[in-house]
Amino acid sequence: MTATPTPTPGSGPGRSSSPLPPGGYVHHEPGPLRRALPWTVLAALVLGLGVLGYFLARNMEGRPRSFTIYFIEGGWIRFLLFLLAASGVLALTSLIGQRIGQARTGRKVSYAAVLGDQLTHLFLILVVLVAIYPLFYVLLAAFDPRNSLFAFPDFSNPNILYRSGLLPNLNVLSLENFRRLFDGVTIPGWQIVLAVIGGAALAALLLLTLRGRLGGESARLTSARTWVMRILIAALAVLVVFMTPAQFTGPGNESKFLLSVRNTLLVSGITGALAILLSTSAGYAMARLRFPGRFQTLLFFIFIQMFPVFLALVAVYTLMVLLGLNNTFTGLILAYSGGAIAFNTWIFKGYVESLPESLEEAAMVDGATRWQTFLRVVLPLSGGILVFIFLNQFIGTYAEFILANVLLTGVEKWTVGVMLLSFTSGQFSTKWGIFAAAATLGALPIVALFYGFQRYFVGGTMAGGVKE
Repeated sequence: MTATPTPTPGSGPGRSSSPLPPGGYVHHEPGPLRRALPWTVLAALVLGLGVLGYFLARNMEGRPRSFTIYFIEGGWIRFLLFLLAASGVLALTSLIGQRIGQARTGRKVSYAAVLGDQLTHLFLILVVLVAIYPLFYVLLAAFDPRNSLFAFPDFSNPNILYRSGLLPNLNVLSLENFRRLFDGVTIPGWQIVLAVIGGAALAALLLLTLRGRLGGESARLTSARTWVMRILIAALAVLVVFMTPAQFTGPGNESKFLLSVRNTLLVSGITGALAILLSTSAGYAMARLRFPGRFQTLLFFIFIQMFPVFLALVAVYTLMVLLGLNNTFTGLILAYSGGAIAFNTWIFKGYVESLPESLEEAAMVDGATRWQTFLRVVLPLSGGILVFIFLNQFIGTYAEFILANVLLTGVEKWTVGVMLLSFTSGQFSTKWGIFAAAATLGALPIVALFYGFQRYFVGGTMAGGVKE
């Protein structure tokens, strides 16, 4: 029996018998049209933006200017010239970087790639500056005792940054607005001791976190951080629960701002705990049990998520009045908890479905009931998703304004959002400086929580949305 040789690619009549290059395929250079396509698209985009800018500038000629702090004639032309100059500098530095890179590595470096990276970095820097500057402006307004968002421009200063108000007059900044937020607040000695313990726990937590990032995580370090976190949460919980309105005796609403922070922390904390209680039990039932109406209930949860909260304001307010729960924390917590069930149930359902069901079956073979399996097997494995559900509900409740503004009518029951509104709705003046100072202080708990537990947001979303 004679073996027939297998023809190689490229062999045969009328074909070249040259072997294939390494990799098994022939690399074809793109044609001239394909190489010119990206540059054609870029040229069309630049031309379109230029035409759009021309017609926009022509349309604005002759129109009266709207309100502005400072107007510069032909300012947009100067800004475009600045961008062109910056692009020219980047083109030069990109050329220098390309030559240096080729000299060091001995390989060909694409000038277009280097220039594209530099222009992308310039664009991202401008975007970051535009996004950060409003926060910077509010922070500076918090230290301005003149109580005006437009008190910064100094038209006599030759520097355009000061003349236009982009930079404030640092000589007038003070802590007056923050002092007024603490005016008339009385703190008993035991609360001072708890505050010191909480501050020490927070400092220790920051040091342990920094040590873990620099020296690596360990079981001992994780255990110490867990206990410090428990001490911090316990001290904060006792302060929030036992703080009373009688401690705030200042003359104006701004002196009761810390009371509104306490109210918000109390409502958000209880709502987060109820969200865990309701969504975990409902999510586990939807994931593991089979009963009539299960699929319809899940569809109903999705259906009610399509409607915004304010559509139910009349119904919620009427229900709270009939139950005698208007202007109470109980009514507000119940309203928040009802809206938390649908989304968090879907999140926990997805997480439970990612767990191996064999663990629960083994527990039930050993004599555990379904409830014991849920408490002793599923919940201990769900620490990350439980923290995510709590923080997700806590942050959403902390920032909520519409329901709180409708249900709460007394200043001693106001949350942070309603209190901030009172600073901007004065009959004769708006307390912008106090508003900015209160907004800065009110944002600190959310910033601390989000920074400390940001990994749970990402991990919790992925665990609840992807079935392994």
